[in-house]
Amino acid sequence: MKVDLNDPIFKKIASIVQSNQIPAYVVGGFVRDIFLNRPSKDIDVVVLGDGISPAKQLAAQTPHSNFAFFKNYGTAMVKTNDWEVEFVGARKESYTHNSRKPAVEPGSLTDDQNRRDFTINALAISLNHDDFGTLVDPFGGMQDLEQKIIRTPLDADITFSDDPLRMMRGIRFATQLSFEIEHETFEAIKRNAPRIKIISFERISDELNKIMLSQKPSIGFNLLFDSGLLQIIFPEMAALYGVDVIDGKAHKDNFYHTLMVLDNICADTNDLWLRWAALLHDIAKPVTKRFEKGTGWTFHGHEDKGSRMVKKIFGNLKLPLNEKMKFVEKIVALHHRPKVLAEEGVTDSAIRRLIVDAGEDIDALFLLCKADITSRHKVKVETYRKKLEEVKQLVTDVTERDALRNWQPPVSGEDIMELFTIGPGKAVGILKTEIREAILEGKVANNREAALQYVIESALKLGLTPKEI
Repeated sequence: MKVDLNDPIFKKIASIVQSNQIPAYVVGGFVRDIFLNRPSKDIDVVVLGDGISPAKQLAAQTPHSNFAFFKNYGTAMVKTNDWEVEFVGARKESYTHNSRKPAVEPGSLTDDQNRRDFTINALAISLNHDDFGTLVDPFGGMQDLEQKIIRTPLDADITFSDDPLRMMRGIRFATQLSFEIEHETFEAIKRNAPRIKIISFERISDELNKIMLSQKPSIGFNLLFDSGLLQIIFPEMAALYGVDVIDGKAHKDNFYHTLMVLDNICADTNDLWLRWAALLHDIAKPVTKRFEKGTGWTFHGHEDKGSRMVKKIFGNLKLPLNEKMKFVEKIVALHHRPKVLAEEGVTDSAIRRLIVDAGEDIDALFLLCKADITSRHKVKVETYRKKLEEVKQLVTDVTERDALRNWQPPVSGEDIMELFTIGPGKAVGILKTEIREAILEGKVANNREAALQYVIESALKLGLTPKEI
């Protein structure tokens, strides 16, 4: 089978390797994506010999390109305006039990294809003069592409035991491509799941994030759970699974509910961290679950507890402990508030608090609330959506009327210390809280003059005297 490699860069690489009399092939993901009609700018070239020399020549012949080589790995990279081309010498690998870093030695094209993780990634296209564009497919990768199957080229147990990250990659490919993992391959993932413990969480989270950014992440999380990997790498998520029944009363399965919410929000946003907030919005339900006679199952405080769990989860998974994490904490903490307002009715003060607490993330919060509607009852869904839209409109109206977007009280802690010639302490905190609450409750106008007068009156009750009254 011939493949049309019509971009000039392939002719250029072919000319270079021919002049050096070194066989070379395009391999891996780029070849796979040709047949899947997926855009790709990363080209991997396997050279039967030294890969650094032809890479250096390609860079020299390509204006405005960048060249880098990595001697320890025997690889070289050429970046152009349109492509990233990585050259590597064909190799075969052998592994020790406690490491995914292989011992490497030069090998043939067959050796190089044998070490690939899946048949669809073991495809190669010749760049050689005699058979330029010929597909080399020793493991039936094209058939697997057509049948939408993820399968290992060689013994799956050896493949996954050698490099356990391949289990995560297989699930990620199945999620991104909407492929099925072949039965024996998936059984091998289940058998080798404990081997994932030798993989760093940085690598695991990189795969998790790619699953999260796919069109339907639930595919990946279901596979992670069914394989036993999720219970090892993310036990808090696995703990959501299952339904308890007491006195004939059952709660919903929070694992599948969470996956529905995650898929729902993916239709509205590509924001990775808002997707993480959707995944974690009910994460504390297992630890807050209680059965109350006459009431049934409750999860009181799950939003607050869940918010406080975020930092530990991000730390365990080696996700960033920065403003991204704080955003997820905030959305998880607030995700129940609009629902309560929609169900129980609203006051201006409750709307003001929501606006102030959510700040610039108010729109993201409502996206999660919309995604959180997972009932099978159409009338119930439509009723709740209508109420949620009413709350959202009230937020817009009150924000515009009361100038509350990114609001801060008009009297700061520094103002209070200056006014009463005191240093930081309990009194300052009390007064800051009082003026904030008074404005949000509508007792005091949202301006500096009214706020200062209220602070003075409150301070007098505490025995504080301003410099001038």
